Formats: sequence, structure tokens, C-alpha cells
Amino acid sequence: MTSPTAQDNPTRRSGLARDMGLVALTATGIASMVGAGINIIPFMIQRNVPGIGAWVLPAFLFAAVPAFFAGLAYSILASAMPRAGGSYVYASRALNPYLGFIASFSQWFALCVAIGVVSYVLVPFLRDIAIAAQWQGVSATLDSGAMRLAIPLAVLWAFTAVNILGIKSYERILVPLLGLTFVLGGVVIVAGFLFTHADFARAVLVKEGRALPQQVSDTPSLRVFFTAATVLFSGYIGFDAIAQAGGEAKNPNRTLPLAIGLAILLASTFYMLFAAAVYHAVPWQYVAEQSVTRTVNAPGLLGYVLPAGWTVVIVAGGAVALAKDVPAMLLSVSRLMFAWAEDGIFPSVVATLHPRHRTPHIAILASATMATVAILGCHLAGDFFLGVDILVTAMLANYILMCVSVLTLPRRNPRIARDVRVLPNRGAQVIVSSLGIVVLGTFLAVHTWKDLTAPVAAWYFRSTPVWILVMCVATVIFLREVSALRRRGVNVNAIFAELPPD
Repeated sequence: MTSPTAQDNPTRRSGLARDMGLVALTATGIASMVGAGINIIPFMIQRNVPGIGAWVLPAFLFAAVPAFFAGLAYSILASAMPRAGGSYVYASRALNPYLGFIASFSQWFALCVAIGVVSYVLVPFLRDIAIAAQWQGVSATLDSGAMRLAIPLAVLWAFTAVNILGIKSYERILVPLLGLTFVLGGVVIVAGFLFTHADFARAVLVKEGRALPQQVSDTPSLRVFFTAATVLFSGYIGFDAIAQAGGEAKNPNRTLPLAIGLAILLASTFYMLFAAAVYHAVPWQYVAEQSVTRTVNAPGLLGYVLPAGWTVVIVAGGAVALAKDVPAMLLSVSRLMFAWAEDGIFPSVVATLHPRHRTPHIAILASATMATVAILGCHLAGDFFLGVDILVTAMLANYILMCVSVLTLPRRNPRIARDVRVLPNRGAQVIVSSLGIVVLGTFLAVHTWKDLTAPVAAWYFRSTPVWILVMCVATVIFLREVSALRRRGVNVNAIFAELPPD
């Protein structure tokens, strides 16, 4: 394989195929966003943040504010630096190579954990399909420990193969799955607004012979509201997958920012309609009660008021929504690893491209292996919210760095800054990125406080220490690889003064 740095071979191209159009890019962002963040987290939040009660929807809407600022920062930077590895490239060229690497390394780790979480929580959806279809033997089998591991691992490695086969195979799988997600999610939205709390109460009385819990929802404190918003913010994470695929985008200076904007707009609208519909039909008191003892999800809740056939349809929709997250997020994390290796700050073998499919297959396999570890961790821990908390911590820190990068790009790399096509007015850039730093910083502070004050059995059940540990590992890797480059006589500063090969 050729040298991983542009310094060693200035004429080298990345070798990635630019096969992703606007549809594939937008689908990648939406697919990474719409999954556990819409089907599970808005309802399990009742357990994770007690006291939020009826205020889930306002908190969900408020969580879109930092996502807006982060998305705008990504769009600005993507318009000038359309390369594989997105956020790593942006921060390393606009801010600092070390900060760019450790932030993107923690992002890679958190997203690999998220892939594992998504794969792991797919099984309860399959179990609910079996229950709705009255396949009692199948549902019991799906609840067994062996199946809880076998199915997530099979799904993960099947989509790993799809990613290795190339962008066209990826697109042929992802776009139909995303379309099916919207169609079946639309059934949930219509059903949710057709039924009321009274309908749900009657259904529970008939099926379980009991009345619903009666509890008045007080206005939550600002602490509870902000805490819930930081957790719900995880539902908006994923649009950055578009930026990571910058090296494979057609007409990238235009399509990358446009795809990011479309993904945030479409996913946010779908989020609000979906969550509002479910809470329109299902009282929050019931959701809160059930979330204490089991993992609740939107299709399972609406199953009380729908005929069995329709219940199977919407639960299947939830399963599809989760499954299609996996290939999109795998694409994202593998391109981060590819970009590191291209710059020479990660083992060069990771930049190896498949000789036939022109995909970074070593990076894909390495990311899938990390996600496998996450699946095993979910199974042993018996909970997935630690993975969500790690994801929120890492991505908030990453998004803050993107806003800072918008501020520092003209000073650090004025030539690249001249290529910015989204919000080119410098005054507007300063205002937007500064507001983004304040809002995202507030969310990170609230989330960290929640994490450090929550009662846990051991320190490794807190996301903040785990994130710091990951950053320390990234620091060791960065220092080792940069030292190796310098021993080879490579001008490290020159690497980060230019964009990676196109």
C-alpha cells in the first residue's frame, strides 16, 4: 500500500469512489438519526429522568436548538472541506490536529457503542412482533440469552458485509429501508392521533383488568427539564454521518451542506409528529410506570389500542427503523478511521481499500469489531442508557469543537476559509458559532452534572470517566503516531495545512 500521508506522495488520490448523490447522503443522515432516538428514548426517558412527566415533547423540541447550531457549523465547514472523515478533517485543519483527533476518536468510540446499542435493542422489537402475532414459543426463544446475542451480532455483521460491498450496494439497501421506516412510522402517527387517553384506558382495562395510574404532572424544575433535553438530544445525533462521507459525495461542496440541512429538517419534523402521536394516545403515567420494569417502545405501547395485525406492522416498522441505523453509522465511523490513517496518525493498514469495491474494508471491520464489544457490554450490563450517555457526552464535545473551528478557520487556514459557501458572511459566522458554543456548552455542563451525581454501582457506569479514559487512549495513539511521522522526516505541520487527497 502507498504511504498514508500526502507528504510522502503529493499526487496520490484517496481512491474512494464519489458515488453518493443528494438522496444517498440525506438518507445516510436521516437513517443515523431516526431509530432508537424515536422509538425508545422519548418513552424510556420517564425512567432515566424521573419527573419529566408530560413535558417530554417540549424537552424534545428544546433539544433541537443545539442540533440546529451544530448542523449549521457542520454545513459551513463541509462546504469548504468536503473530505472523508468530516469532523476530524474540519477540526484538524481549522483548529488543532490533536484536538481534532481526540474529539473524533471519542466520537468514533461513542458511535461504535451506539451501533452496538441499536443492534442489541432490536431483539425486543422482534419479540414484540412474536407476541402480537401470538407466537408464544418464538417470543420465549427471543427472550433467551443466546438469541439476545446471536441476532444483534448477525445483523451487525450482515450490514458490515453490505458496507464492504460498496456505496451502490449500501444505497440499494439503505434507501428502501428508510422509505419503509417513514411509511410504517406514518402508520404510528395516524394511529396515535386517532386514539385518545380514554381509548387507551379502556383497552388496558379489558386486556389487563386494571385501571391506569392517576398522577398529575407538575411543571418540572429547570434541572429536570434541561437534563431530559440533554438525553433527548441523542435523537438528533447522526446528521454528522453525512460529513464523514464527504470523500464519496458527488458535487460535495453543494450536496454535503444541503443534505445536512435536509436531514435535520426532515428528521426533526418526523420526531415531533411521532412522539406527539404516541403521547396523544398513551398517557405518560402509564409510560412512566411500565418503563421502571421493562423496555418500552412506541409500537409496543400502541399495540394496546390497535388490532393484532396492525400491531405487527408498526412493531415491524420499529425494527426496520433500528436496523437501518447500523449500515449508516458503520459508514460514518469507518470513514473517520480512514481519514486518520490517510493523515498518518493511525496505523496505515486502516487506510487500505478493497481492491474491487474501493471501500476501506479494514476500517469497516475494525469498527464492527468495536460495535461487537458494545453488544457484549449491553448484554452483561443489562441496560443501554450508559451507551446513550457516552454518545451524548462525546457528540456534545465534538459539536462544540465544530463551532470553535468555524471561529478559528480564517486565522489558521485562510486559503481553505475562502472556499466556505454556506453563510459566507464572517459576522454571521461569528454570531452563529458563538451562540452554538454557549448552547452546546450549557447542554454538556448539565449532562455532565447529571452523570456525576447519579447513583451508580461503580465508576465505569458513568459516561464522563469512560469518555475521559477514551480521550487518554486517543492521546497516547496521537503522540505515538506523530512521533513516528517525525522520525521518518515527515513535515507534520504541512500535512495539516492542506486538505487530504480528493
